[in-house]
Amino acid sequence: MSDFTPRLIATDLDGTIVRSDGTVSARTVAALGRAERAGATLVMVTGRPPRWMAEIATAVGHHGIAICANGAVVYDLHTERVVRSHMIEPQVIAQVVERLRAAVPELRFAVEYPSGFVFEARYNLGRWDAEALGGRPVDGETLVSRGGTKLLAFHPGADPDSLAEEAIKAVGDLVTVTHSSGRGLLEMSAQGITKASALAEFCREQGITSAEVVAFGDMPNDLPMLTWAGTSYGVANAHPDVLATVTFTTASNDEDGVARILERFFPEPD
Repeated sequence: MSDFTPRLIATDLDGTIVRSDGTVSARTVAALGRAERAGATLVMVTGRPPRWMAEIATAVGHHGIAICANGAVVYDLHTERVVRSHMIEPQVIAQVVERLRAAVPELRFAVEYPSGFVFEARYNLGRWDAEALGGRPVDGETLVSRGGTKLLAFHPGADPDSLAEEAIKAVGDLVTVTHSSGRGLLEMSAQGITKASALAEFCREQGITSAEVVAFGDMPNDLPMLTWAGTSYGVANAHPDVLATVTFTTASNDEDGVARILERFFPEPD
């Protein structure tokens, strides 16, 4: 490790610091705390909506800022309040849904808001959504009647990479399309909104340059952030596109890969 000390650590959550069993290890929590005590700014940058952040906020002692919904929402982990949001306008949601229904009829849709979400009755709720408060089934007209932070489209049997390519061709001029799981779930934000755009905006406000940022990630929705940051790490379990893009690789999420790097950047004082 060189003498370089990052001013800001930006890390994805699921698949990066969150283990396969859904936990954050004590070693990782300690490493994050060590970075903060050394003066680095810690930013969680995730596809999760704010309502999924309670466990993470507790795990990190309610410190720091979270960029949620792939850049659409900035969330204060201390106060557990939304600081800023970038919405997809309702007319854009309606147009995207119309185009995607025509291109891939099997898709089922949901819309995220800064607080809560709505979904079509046939949308397959995942474990988190099934346990979360604020979600309700709606008809197609209601689904597209209100702006949202993220539009989700689920295909029960599609390859996520191929599905994303098809969606980009159909609606890439209207929204930013990405994915972050091994199933056919598309995540769409307002045009130009990514993890990188939100992180860059936050860094400008703090007087931090991209060269002073170290970022960690594992999936395609992390690629804009990993490309923007001066130094980037992919965990060993990352998507092939991530491993081909990052500056360095580290051990997997289940092997505390992020913690290992942070411990080297921020060693305990003698």
